[in-house]
Amino acid sequence: MDKSDFTDSYHSETFSDLRGRQSVRATFKLSDHCIEAISIVAAQMGIKQKSLFDHLFSDTQALSHIARKVRNARLDMGNRIQKTFVISRGALVSLEDIAKSFNAPRDALIEMAVQRLMPIIEDERKRHAKRKMVFAKVQKHLASGRELLKEAMQELGAEDPLADRLNTAMGVYENAFKHMSAFIEKSEGIETFEPDAFTRIDIVYEED
Repeated sequence: MDKSDFTDSYHSETFSDLRGRQSVRATFKLSDHCIEAISIVAAQMGIKQKSLFDHLFSDTQALSHIARKVRNARLDMGNRIQKTFVISRGALVSLEDIAKSFNAPRDALIEMAVQRLMPIIEDERKRHAKRKMVFAKVQKHLASGRELLKEAMQELGAEDPLADRLNTAMGVYENAFKHMSAFIEKSEGIETFEPDAFTRIDIVYEED
C-alpha cells in the first residue's frame, strides 16, 4: 500500500467513525417506566442519555440475544409515550439493523435493553438512601458552622484573621452544600421509581 492509499483509507475510516458519532434525533414509543429508568440511570451515573444509548446499543451481541426473544413480535402500543431522544447515528443504525434482521420491534429492544440496567438502579436506590442520611448530618454540621461563624464575628470582629479564615472556609462549605443539595434533589426520582412495574412488557407474537 503506497502513501496515497494509506491516506485515503485513513480519511475514509476517520470520516466513517465521525459520522457514526454524529448526533441524531430518534423518536420511540416507550413506557413511562422505561423513560424514567433511562433518566434515573443517566443522572445517577452523571452521563448524558446519548452516552447511555451508545453503551446499550454498541453491544450488538447482547442486543441480538434480546432480539431473538422478540422475533416476529409486536408490542401492545397502549399506555406508551412518544419520546424523542438524541443518540449517535452509529447507535441508531445498530439498533435498526438488529431489529430488521430479527423482525423484532425496535421499541421492545430498547425496553428490554434498559431492563438490563435494573441492578444498577437497585444499587443506586440503596446508595441514595445512605447518601440522604449522610446529607442530613451535613445539614446539621453546616448549621453548627453557621452559628460558630456568627459567634466568631461577634466576639472577634470581621477583620480578625481567625474570623476571616473561618468565613472563607464557610463560604466554600456553603457552595459545596449547594451542589450536594442539587444532586440529592435531582436524584429524588429514584425514590419513587417502581422496579416491579418495569419487569413486564406486553408483547404479541406473530406466526412465522
